[in-house]
Amino acid sequence: MVNVICLSVVALMMFFLGAWILPITDPTESVYALTAKEMLASGDWLSPRIHGDYWYDKPIMFYWELLVAYKVFGVGEFASRLFPAIFATLGIFLTYFFGAKIYNVRIGFAAALMLATTLEYWYLAHAVITDMTLMVMFAATLITFFLAYRAGRPEFYAASFAASAVAVLTKGPVGFFLPGLIILLFLAWMGDLKHLRKIFRPINLVVFAAVCSLWYLPMTLIHGASFAENFLGVHNFLRATVSEYPKTDVWYYYLLISAVGFFPWSVALIPAAVVKFFRRVELFIEEGRLPVFDPHEKFLIVWAATVVIFFQLCATKYVTYTLPAMIPAAIFVARYFANRWKIFLRTAIAAVIIFPLLMYFVALPLTQDNSARREAQLLAPMIDAETCVVSHGKEYPTSLVFYGGTKIFRLETRDNFEKVRPRPMSWTSKNVMPFMTFDELPADKKILAVVAADFEQSFLSNAAGKWQLVGTVDKGALESWAEKFFYGRDYRKLKSKIFLRESDI
Repeated sequence: MVNVICLSVVALMMFFLGAWILPITDPTESVYALTAKEMLASGDWLSPRIHGDYWYDKPIMFYWELLVAYKVFGVGEFASRLFPAIFATLGIFLTYFFGAKIYNVRIGFAAALMLATTLEYWYLAHAVITDMTLMVMFAATLITFFLAYRAGRPEFYAASFAASAVAVLTKGPVGFFLPGLIILLFLAWMGDLKHLRKIFRPINLVVFAAVCSLWYLPMTLIHGASFAENFLGVHNFLRATVSEYPKTDVWYYYLLISAVGFFPWSVALIPAAVVKFFRRVELFIEEGRLPVFDPHEKFLIVWAATVVIFFQLCATKYVTYTLPAMIPAAIFVARYFANRWKIFLRTAIAAVIIFPLLMYFVALPLTQDNSARREAQLLAPMIDAETCVVSHGKEYPTSLVFYGGTKIFRLETRDNFEKVRPRPMSWTSKNVMPFMTFDELPADKKILAVVAADFEQSFLSNAAGKWQLVGTVDKGALESWAEKFFYGRDYRKLKSKIFLRESDI
């Protein structure tokens, strides 16, 4: 009971405290938040939509979470970040339960506390994206499988298939394929592939199909080929085969992410892992035999390694993709700290103190710099029914639409529009925002332009007429603090500027 209370307090401080102060950021959070906001306004809780059009980027589960939160608490930051925090809490209790079940309560508690106080987990517990929900359902799939396998209770596999189906409703086919691959590799290592017959019983497949059909069936019937092409083609096949961000498609990407994401625990674990590796090499040389792993170790190793290797082989790489590997990694390495309890508790306590401070002094300024909430506040009193609002810059600020509640055109030159306009089976198909080129700016409407500071010259050289600067938003809150602290001078850098065409003044 003490462990449960302790983990609950940690979850409250790490995941919920202050989450309402963080604005919705671009480019990812704002897409989820705006989609749910438009679904709520339309009364359609089935078909995701954004900018007035249907949107097939992700399945429905996370949108349902946002819709429930918006319905109960209203559209805003707290509601947007509520379910990621809830699922992060579920994740640490799932880790505690599983670690205690296969080892002991001490290791389960250590693993859960370690997971809760890692940098990546803390970040994703606040992020308005699907990954925390996926991780919990992914883990539930594998944990229910392993416990049923260990207990010799194949009738419990239905629960594993149900959890996998919810993972598919959260992220798509990967929610079934990747846990299935892990189970297959584990059974192969155990020399027990014949056990697959007990897993893939008709009743289990019926349970899986029934849960998936809650959304996939009506979406297929209603939207047909358009849904299949965009959801399966662009957002699944294309993601795996064509890198959205080629610079991150390097072999060492997830090695770096794992080291940084598992901070502060990786500081101690990396040297320990190296020492342990060489000890096992010495054992092999001296005794001429490979290290022996028990079934628990095999399962945790296959689980963590398969996730990392699978996503390393995929063309598109994101920081968040290896989150499902963190639960087995935490349980596996918690055994290292079981006999080093003082240093473990000191590290955990330090993390519980430091991370909430990072919320205010690091996360808040960073999210402000990656959100258009301040721009929306400046625009609000200047917009009327006849105003046309445009945005010009490298990224389209979807958060400006979320906070401003008005249609905003992505303003491009004619040449650049041809490069970024949506095309089938390409990454530009994600550009579903309304577009406008400079030569299409209406002459009979009031025009407000939100321009990224770095694109001011591009805007003024391409936009006809005279424009007056009517507002600015500063950038670099962290840079400003650092500059003042180290050099004793104020530092000010503009994030964006708001222009009004002079003929409209």
